[in-house]
Amino acid sequence: MRSKTDPGATADLFADEALQQPPGREQIGEQSYVLRGYALPWVERLLPELRRVLAQSPFRQMVTPGGFTMSAALSSCGELGWTTDPTGYRYSAIDPNNQQPWPPMPEALRQLAVMAAADAGFEDFEPDACLINRYVPGAKMSLHQDKNERRYAAPVVSVSLGLPAIFLFGGHERSDTAQKVSLFHGDVVVWGGVDRLRFHGVMPIKPGTHPVMGPQRINLTFRTAG
Repeated sequence: MRSKTDPGATADLFADEALQQPPGREQIGEQSYVLRGYALPWVERLLPELRRVLAQSPFRQMVTPGGFTMSAALSSCGELGWTTDPTGYRYSAIDPNNQQPWPPMPEALRQLAVMAAADAGFEDFEPDACLINRYVPGAKMSLHQDKNERRYAAPVVSVSLGLPAIFLFGGHERSDTAQKVSLFHGDVVVWGGVDRLRFHGVMPIKPGTHPVMGPQRINLTFRTAG
């Protein structure tokens, strides 16, 4: 997924087999699963749609209420987009960068999220927000809970594309020990139910170049926010 908004390095530093796991389902919590390679059959449909979304609402570095500039760049699509600035965290129907509605959620993205949720035991998932994170080497995401949504009955569906990542999946307290879960291109993580408010994050991305996505990791996180 190389475009004007993405780095252009093309070196293939990884063998394809090192970038993904065989298809399968791994349970990482009572109601939490990693669906290995689940998104791989969708990638050719997803990438053109992502380019269109990002042409309308490009990646940007957001600033947290504490004044910290996030190392992961963000965008969104769907009825609501997640934003942060010195006034707080929130969902908004308007992209603050251009004062226009966020791009509609492409149907291919929505279908992938709905099917992954169903295969993890969460039927009738209807996401209205897709947060798009871009991690370059060194970028990370600190442990946090997804709690800006208005209700927690729906699961969270997270799709990994590009460089490998170590996903931190903790407990219901920030101090709880977090599992370290390796995620590869095409893996999907789904968590909900009793696990919905578990802390989670991403360790710093290691340097490398993915043969499809380039020197980056793209993460799509689907939620029912409104």
